[in-house]
Amino acid sequence: MSTPHRIYSMKFASVYPLYVAKAERKGRTRAEVDAVIRWLTGYSEAQLAALLAADTDFETFFREAPRLNPTRSLIRGMVCGVRVEEVAEPLMREIRYLDKLVDELAKGKALEKVLRA
Repeated sequence: MSTPHRIYSMKFASVYPLYVAKAERKGRTRAEVDAVIRWLTGYSEAQLAALLAADTDFETFFREAPRLNPTRSLIRGMVCGVRVEEVAEPLMREIRYLDKLVDELAKGKALEKVLRA
């Protein structure tokens, strides 16, 4: 039996500022990062704010997501040297989806394309 990856127990609120900083360095906004997170998870703005204040861990963040976007499987490509569509472990795949969306946003991709609209 393997030990769960340590990111599962990391607080989403500790990683969220890193997502925002990465996007802002490239001229994007916190609101765009929030839009990406809400698109992926189905959380409302108020729910997202509450989760950040509650120090929710990644495992809980994704397990309790109101509605994981059914089109998230269209997210393809490499992030951190890993092809997201090939990640076998479901929770890690969700985390990599989020990483990939933030990367695309930071690379200047139009929000509509990031959100697969």
